[in-house]
Amino acid sequence: MLKVNIVGVLFFSLFFTAHATTWGSFEQKAEQFLKKHVADGKVNYTAIKKSPKELNELIKIIGTTKLSESKNERMSFYINAYNILVIKGIVNHYPVEGPLSIDGFFDGEQYQVAGERMTLNDLENKKIRVYKDARIHFALVCAAISCPALTSSAYTSKTLSTHLQRQTEKALNDDNFIRVKSQSKAVYVSEIFKWYKEDFGTSDAALLRYINQYRRVKIPSSYELKYYPYSWKLNKK
Repeated sequence: MLKVNIVGVLFFSLFFTAHATTWGSFEQKAEQFLKKHVADGKVNYTAIKKSPKELNELIKIIGTTKLSESKNERMSFYINAYNILVIKGIVNHYPVEGPLSIDGFFDGEQYQVAGERMTLNDLENKKIRVYKDARIHFALVCAAISCPALTSSAYTSKTLSTHLQRQTEKALNDDNFIRVKSQSKAVYVSEIFKWYKEDFGTSDAALLRYINQYRRVKIPSSYELKYYPYSWKLNKK
């Protein structure tokens, strides 16, 4: 019995040590990669295409990582994985005008993510949105200039909520993302709020209340809510 217990302890010790090492390595490598290639929300696809070693290492880790049951760990991993896989998808076809110029960019091409095959849409809708936190829509970046700006820092399990809060406040106080027209008493918002309306509220009033939670200058509830056209032009540096 003693031998069995010792073997069991050693097994779990080795498993969790390996898991922590892999997980810490991924967060560190993702942070280094983003800081090197992302500035002001724009991505240096040319440099990555020329020297893809760091990106390919991250793709390998994304494919083989074994996740724990920690909600924060899973969310931060999947958000980082989505953003890095988007970059990978662009680099595979670069130079391109934008993601929609690539057939099946979101719903056709599959990637290995934590041992599962999935598309970018699968990753977003089946792995990330299930956590019912609308702030993720300001963290996931689809390589288009109308997306919220891509952060140059990786998401981590320890700082996930703080990072999501910061990105949400940044987006919803950005005059280019939320366009308030005082003279016409209207506010023009991203079509992201239309596509994922169920995540923000089923009415214009509910959506406006959500936006105002994060705004320094509140939008009057009497303002008409409108949507400006989404630009799918590439967010390249």
